[in-house]
Amino acid sequence: MTTHELLTQAERLESRISTADRDQRLALQPQFSQVLERLAEQGAPVPNRLRRLDAALTEEAIEDRFDNLPI
Repeated sequence: MTTHELLTQAERLESRISTADRDQRLALQPQFSQVLERLAEQGAPVPNRLRRLDAALTEEAIEDRFDNLPI
């Protein structure tokens, strides 16, 4: 996949994430992170807004895992 195609895919996912509920965002997080990783591997600059969104989604996923731990 070309850099342009990966960036387009990341932006489509960003759009879906912006209108998604929490469960949908959590479901999209791995795919979004993977696309950003592939962009970085190809040496393409990853826009800061996408990096910030990835960080926020990763944090949500981590919090969700801890919220589901039995006490």
